[in-house]
Amino acid sequence: MPVTPPCSVKPIRLIGAPTDIGAGARGASMGPEALRVAGLQAALEGRGLHVVDGGNLAGPANPWLPPVDGYRHLPQVVEWNQTVFNAVLDALRQGHLPILLGGDHCLGLGSISAVARHCAEAGKKLRVLWLDAHADFNTSALTPSGNVHGMPVACLCGFGPAELTRLAQMPGGGPALQPAQIRQIGIRSVDAGEKRFVHEQGLEVFDMRFIDEVGMRQTMLQALDGLDADTHLHVSFDVDFLDPDIAPGVGTTVPGGPTYREAQLCMEMIADSGRLASLDIVELNPALDVRNRTAVLAVDLVESLFGKSTLMRGPTIPSRSEPGGS
Repeated sequence: MPVTPPCSVKPIRLIGAPTDIGAGARGASMGPEALRVAGLQAALEGRGLHVVDGGNLAGPANPWLPPVDGYRHLPQVVEWNQTVFNAVLDALRQGHLPILLGGDHCLGLGSISAVARHCAEAGKKLRVLWLDAHADFNTSALTPSGNVHGMPVACLCGFGPAELTRLAQMPGGGPALQPAQIRQIGIRSVDAGEKRFVHEQGLEVFDMRFIDEVGMRQTMLQALDGLDADTHLHVSFDVDFLDPDIAPGVGTTVPGGPTYREAQLCMEMIADSGRLASLDIVELNPALDVRNRTAVLAVDLVESLFGKSTLMRGPTIPSRSEPGGS
């Protein structure tokens, strides 16, 4: 029997961005179709949600050239992100919940810039959860590769070329994001110079050591702390967030990521917050996958973001050490 969602749930708009323009390996351009083949729309509709698939955006082909002044394919990256920005902002202005189907993670620039612009227009606070193996806080001076999928968080915080840092056209001309608005979860691969820059800017990073030490539940309690009815929560889900043993279909695998149950708990606690208002699913590379298993897993986890739960018991009574305990 279909699940009836709360009346407050917005219609969902799927937005495909089939490009690997910012990546160091080819194949993420096939990610949107792999998610469709894995049954993303049907899975969400099975949750009682109204889903519109807007099809794929169009943009320049990947020229596969070396870096120029520290950036690979900058003109093409700018064009793709401008297109994503326009599509996501249009969905938000129409009252839809946009799900960006990537494509590589440089597209988070366009998506989150649109969300930031929308929040500024609507007078809402913004919180971004960046689920990723990588901090993506490189700059042209720090990057060893020039691949822009390693730079989106830095660009969103104002460190990068003007064509990318000013996509949001924020009031006052500031960057789309302030470091205090983002929480990074699952990080376990950071370049040396990038690590220093992350510390200098004060990003809140829940890396895998933190998760190992305190567990995913405590991690998510801290990452979600402070959300209220005025907060727009954006989740940027890079599939390489997951351990490659369960999600091999990504271009930059890093061992030691969250297990299936840890990832499910992460998604379920985001759903429990009731604040999810936009989503990226990026870096899925079917060329490196095994029978689309990573796409199937991604769809399973996205279902959990929208309310599917393994919870079989009633609400727990808070302990004395938790909020609400006596």
